[in-house]
Amino acid sequence: MIRKINILLILIAVIGSICIVINKDQNFVLVLKDLSIIVTISALYLIQKIFKIKIDDGINFIYILFIFTAHFLGVTVELYNKIYWFDKFTHFLSGIVSAFGSIFIIVKSKKNGNLKFDILFIIAMTLMVASLWEMFEYTSSCLFDVDPQRVKLTGVSDTMQDIIVAFLGGVIVSVCYYFEHRDNHNLLIKKFISTVK
Repeated sequence: MIRKINILLILIAVIGSICIVINKDQNFVLVLKDLSIIVTISALYLIQKIFKIKIDDGINFIYILFIFTAHFLGVTVELYNKIYWFDKFTHFLSGIVSAFGSIFIIVKSKKNGNLKFDILFIIAMTLMVASLWEMFEYTSSCLFDVDPQRVKLTGVSDTMQDIIVAFLGGVIVSVCYYFEHRDNHNLLIKKFISTVK
């Protein structure tokens, strides 16, 4: 069932983006922005093929749902411009998704066991992903004369707020990770880990 939902979300995003590109009079940069979802939404499948690893359909669903929300709804459907809080919401989600990605790495590397290191690793990875994303947005600004960071409108406030809300998402997952391991509860984090192993 989850695999069918994943395929449906991918089809909606890809076909929807193509339809929007066809129906809008856009320059090359905007076409590239809208069609780049084809690469981002299929990236996890490409990683699985390249590195010959199997990622659970549930994990694929989390990734695809995030890309569908952040890229298709946010960028292509332009909810970032229509709903004032949507940008912060997706950055908060990115912190959560990055934190779960960090847990995935910890489990797959079989290095988990040192709780303090695991927490530090999760938070560091969340901050790294948030920072790399903001660097990507800045590079896009320089190369294509666009303003995804809203520098003209907000100065550095938008960038810093994006990093802070992503950090908060990572901290929430880290706190859950800590208490589940310390108190030996089998809640969200350990259920996620059981799907990874």
